[in-house]
Amino acid sequence: MPTAPPLTLSSAAGRRLLAACVAGSGMVFLDGTIANVALPRIGQDMHASLAQLQWVINAYTLTLAGLIIVGGSLGDRLGRKRVYVWGVWAFALASAAVAASPTAGLLIAARLVQGVAAALLTPGSLAILQSSFAQGDRLRAIGAWSGMLGAATAAGPVVGGFFVSIDWRLGFLINVPLALLVLWLLRPAPETRDEGAAGGLDVPGMLLAPTALAGLTWALTGWGDPASVPGGRTGVLAAAGVAALAAVAFVLAERRGAHPMLPLSIFSSRAFSAVNLATLFVYAGFTGAGLFLTLFLQTTAGYSPLAAGAATVPVSLVMLGLSGYFGGVANRRGPRGPMVAGMLTVAAAFLWLGFAPSRPDYPVHLLPPLLLQGLGMSLLVSPLTGVALAAAPERYSGIASGVSNAVSRTAGLIAVAALPLLVGLSGALYAQPAAVARAFSSTMAWCAGALVVGAAITLWGLRGYRAPAPEGSDA
Repeated sequence: MPTAPPLTLSSAAGRRLLAACVAGSGMVFLDGTIANVALPRIGQDMHASLAQLQWVINAYTLTLAGLIIVGGSLGDRLGRKRVYVWGVWAFALASAAVAASPTAGLLIAARLVQGVAAALLTPGSLAILQSSFAQGDRLRAIGAWSGMLGAATAAGPVVGGFFVSIDWRLGFLINVPLALLVLWLLRPAPETRDEGAAGGLDVPGMLLAPTALAGLTWALTGWGDPASVPGGRTGVLAAAGVAALAAVAFVLAERRGAHPMLPLSIFSSRAFSAVNLATLFVYAGFTGAGLFLTLFLQTTAGYSPLAAGAATVPVSLVMLGLSGYFGGVANRRGPRGPMVAGMLTVAAAFLWLGFAPSRPDYPVHLLPPLLLQGLGMSLLVSPLTGVALAAAPERYSGIASGVSNAVSRTAGLIAVAALPLLVGLSGALYAQPAAVARAFSSTMAWCAGALVVGAAITLWGLRGYRAPAPEGSDA
């Protein structure tokens, strides 16, 4: 429960807290953007295989997705601001280690540590907003968070592309001054926690969740090219078996444990379960499309890292202008309509992008579908996030944020591991323009399909759902 009166967006303290949450989340999103833009340069610099480049992304996503619920639970128990600060410090140090890595193996190890830090940091951002702002300002704050984060994310491809063009290591070092800014902004923020939380940590859950995700990632990464992973085909099959057993054991541990990090009762809400299932498909589409668009622009279209990063800025600029507005619409009229419309709009944008020629004319072939993608994401991101938090009991706001983030990161993990297999891209083909062009077109179709599935789940799962009415309203 909040230890101070709820904040409002009109207050200086509320605006500073919002800025701290945006800057912290923006640092994590920026890092993901930079990693995508930097992959071709990392591959050249370290003579890395496609499987190693996949693990540059997946190592980070693995520990983030596997431990993010732990981060949310720790925030609820120990203090959301406290755990957020721990995550910011650790993320800065791990980012410096990534930049200093001399080999692909050490780089992947540093990315694993960076993911652990992000697991402490990421769920705290939304949980702090949910628990610190007055109810009438919560969706507005989340909408403003989405829009301002869009601006931060818009800077990511340009800033990241600029630094990667000089040296990809500089793209990760930028996290250090950003972390210091977040810590300064957060200093006067109030502390919030679940005062009713009791008991110790769920050690079995903390071990089983990342084990299941690691096995799944290993199996998907090596399925189409077993020689690229240790153990070959036998190792791939063993990893799949470990993933299945660990997933079952995790569910049993959470059901029977005295102090589970993920209380399964939270899924008794149909809206909460449905919105997280929709999130799985939506963010698989987002992540896969973003990764392959960056690869297509640099490898096939001949863009520099800076130009490839700048090409996607219109998406974030549209979100900056419209996310807050559509968050208000969802608050007044219900989230189901905007979410479904947004998912279908993004699906159409992905299909449109898939028809781009190998040497696209940016204003003709890329800009219109990217603007359409920005419109669709503006419609859906704020209500998707708002429902994921509002549909769970407030005392579980950290866990709810952790679940939502874990699902979105797991979706990205699966997309990065599975899409190369689905579209026939393996080995050193990521460096061949024609192969990447074919894979890009197929990827956009797969990603559009994922958004359509998400829309169908939302139509079913949010029937009759209304966002909680603001305090003092007649709604």
